Amino acid sequence: MHFSFTVIAESKRHKGRVGILKTPRGSLVTPAFMPVATYGAVKSLSPDELYEVGTRIIVSNTYHLHLRPGEELIRKAGGLHAFMNWKGFILTDSGGFQIFSLSKLRRVTEDGVRFRSPIDGREVFLTPEKAVRIQNALGSDIAMVLDYPVKLPATREETEKALAITTSWAKRSREEFLKLAHPYQMQFGIVQGGLYEDLRLQSARELMEIGFEGYAVGGLALGESREERNRILDVVLEVLPSDRIRYVMGVGLPEDIEDAVVRGADLFDCVLPTRNPRRGTVFTSEGKINLKSARYAEDFTPLDPLCECYTCRNYTRAYLRHLFKTNETLAGRLASLHSIHFYNRLLDRLRREILAENGLSVEDVIARL
Repeated sequence: MHFSFTVIAESKRHKGRVGILKTPRGSLVTPAFMPVATYGAVKSLSPDELYEVGTRIIVSNTYHLHLRPGEELIRKAGGLHAFMNWKGFILTDSGGFQIFSLSKLRRVTEDGVRFRSPIDGREVFLTPEKAVRIQNALGSDIAMVLDYPVKLPATREETEKALAITTSWAKRSREEFLKLAHPYQMQFGIVQGGLYEDLRLQSARELMEIGFEGYAVGGLALGESREERNRILDVVLEVLPSDRIRYVMGVGLPEDIEDAVVRGADLFDCVLPTRNPRRGTVFTSEGKINLKSARYAEDFTPLDPLCECYTCRNYTRAYLRHLFKTNETLAGRLASLHSIHFYNRLLDRLRREILAENGLSVEDVIARL
């Protein structure tokens, strides 16, 4: 497998870093944010629009694509990249999050997890090996192992049981992954252990013994406080290998992403940057605003005066409010386009700050791609 991850700059003020992932598909500069394309599409936005605002990697869902349209159809189409006409990177989640989100429709055993399909009610049995095979057919760049996250807060007994299953599944996932030997796909292990520091460290050690191309911190953004999350990140990110990508799953508020970056994290994903805008709430340089509010009825200023995205260059808050109040689908599209641009600009700022501390610029990074 021809890929590498190199840290090219580390902050002198904290543990943040800038890295370059090189693969047969190209290069990705980290830290980076991944919009969620559950079914192979980021809601309301085209792949070209995503790319134009700076997105270079997205995350899709193994479980949902298995249900519809099925991995074999996508394989016949030439893989998920070709199927959705996306030229960037794709990370596929394994279906582990659905153990949490579809808790009323599943039963977990040591062998795997039995889901009741929310579409037609049929039983779907997802094993660690099957999750690997599905992702192999999808042809994603980064494939996640099947893991067992628990809702927080959880008892120590619940957490230990889930962790034991997670580690067992990680071993089985790695064996299947190595057997299939996809020519350009990487596989990441997922650290679990709830809010128990010793269990998190145990999980990290067990995964490192198995050996993966990258490591994720899972089971967060599931009910814990910001302080609890940062405490776990402090512990886990400190011990994960510095020459591997560190992915914090499900973290999406701007302040939470900054918290993770300064602790040494490299990748992030969340539905917030597209779900909230479709409902009228967006982040701006002036803070979070609700475009449905009457206060914007006669506000003819840009959505964000410091933003240069298509939405902010061409439309006012008054017009966007009008679109939301009249239920025009354009409202969610324009707000989502700004939101993804905002997140990419946030990560760009964090990268530039770390580079500047080391006397480097974006041009220096481009020269290494």
